[in-house]
Amino acid sequence: MCYRDFLEQREETAAIRRPYRAPPPVAKDGPRTNEEIRVAQVQLIDDKGANLGPTPIEQALQMAAEAGMDLVEIAPNSVPPVAKILDYGRYKFQAQKKAAEARKKQKTVEIKEIKMRPNIDIHDYEVKMRSVRRFFEEGDKVKVTLRFRGREMAHQDLGVKLLDRVKEEIAPIAKVEAEPRLEGRQMTMVLAPR
Repeated sequence: MCYRDFLEQREETAAIRRPYRAPPPVAKDGPRTNEEIRVAQVQLIDDKGANLGPTPIEQALQMAAEAGMDLVEIAPNSVPPVAKILDYGRYKFQAQKKAAEARKKQKTVEIKEIKMRPNIDIHDYEVKMRSVRRFFEEGDKVKVTLRFRGREMAHQDLGVKLLDRVKEEIAPIAKVEAEPRLEGRQMTMVLAPR
């Protein structure tokens, strides 16, 4: 095999290369600070909270440097943008604390399901109702599912009576969000805490 054949074979099997693309610039989260603010003038608020009015950006940056703090853009969409002299590290920390507190306070409402049969025994019914009350105390919604088997479909009135009984018992602590309705061989009703 000669060198020319080797080169031809190599060209046939060589992978097609894509042109180099630079990675996209990293988007900065949070407000712009100091030299990142690129406007001629800003509505300046000093470190004590006093509004100093429209100020040239150079003067605002100089005032922030003299105070040993940062110039932070608070309202970028106003004309001129509002900038405040403050400690950016502390500002970020406070914002993170506030966000963490909001996440801690938020409660996700789950839908718990209780399954019953139309001819449920008294004790089984009481156990299920205790679970329903516990779910309401935890702030969750409850979906009561009544499953019919075989010839029980002919006696749907028993299922309706049972769901009405459930409704009456939990009326003081919960409200009916979705009335009982038949879906195939099951009757469902959704309850929410008051």
